[in-house]
Amino acid sequence: QVQLVESGGGLVQPGGSLRLSCAGSGFTFGYYAIGWFRQAPGKEREGVACFSRTENTPYYADSVKGRFVISRDNAKATIYLQMNNLKPADTAVYYCTTDAASYEVAPCVYGSFGRGAQVTVSA
Repeated sequence: QVQLVESGGGLVQPGGSLRLSCAGSGFTFGYYAIGWFRQAPGKEREGVACFSRTENTPYYADSVKGRFVISRDNAKATIYLQMNNLKPADTAVYYCTTDAASYEVAPCVYGSFGRGAQVTVSA
């Protein structure tokens, strides 16, 4: 059974930084696409950053390019999202997501995902 557990969310002031972590289990971690999407109240899911099955270079949404960095540690079955220069528009629930036992819905949005981590950017 695919399991993804996020941690590291919280409240931060504009311009601040946070790092999210996601521990995966129940699938071959280094084989599948994996990444992050977010969803703000009343808005559609937005793919943020991810690694595809075949490309070594990660994908980033235009809205986070230059500010967010995704990384992975296959030995720990964990991915990270370093978020810098955060803006109020980044406020959302962030979900770790993979196409293991699942499918792609949109770039960096897959059918398997965790419970999410709330990120709130506010003064």
